[in-house]
Amino acid sequence: MKKEQKVNTSSLSLLSIAGLEPYKEAQGEEYMNPKQLKHFKLILEAWLAQLQGEMGKTVTHMQDEAANFPDPADRATQEEEFSLELRARDRERRLIKKIEKTLKKIESDDFGYCESCGVEIGIRRLEARPTADLCIDCKTLAELREKQMGM
Repeated sequence: MKKEQKVNTSSLSLLSIAGLEPYKEAQGEEYMNPKQLKHFKLILEAWLAQLQGEMGKTVTHMQDEAANFPDPADRATQEEEFSLELRARDRERRLIKKIEKTLKKIESDDFGYCESCGVEIGIRRLEARPTADLCIDCKTLAELREKQMGM
């Protein structure tokens, strides 16, 4: 039960970044209609802006905090902090590329469908992970393959 709440919290945090509520589908509404595409585009653009802002803060922070500590332990601590921060920013840089790729998919009407089998990924899954490009079944299968191959 707690894991389910965590997923919902994650989904809501992305929605709150964009200032949006969870999408409410109307009965008989066509999947990935212009209204839904706009909803996801707003989420992705807000997420992208947030990540780009964080990356800018990192550069400023590292320039401001860069000091030549005479104590080797202090220097090592600072270098470790910078290393952790740079690794986090590298992950964010890759995520930014994935968000940009997803925004292009929205523009070309390819968004929301599994790249492996072509079925609908689903509104709730996309709200939780807007950059998802596999349906839950194909993603589960891919993860099982990775686990079996020891990746």
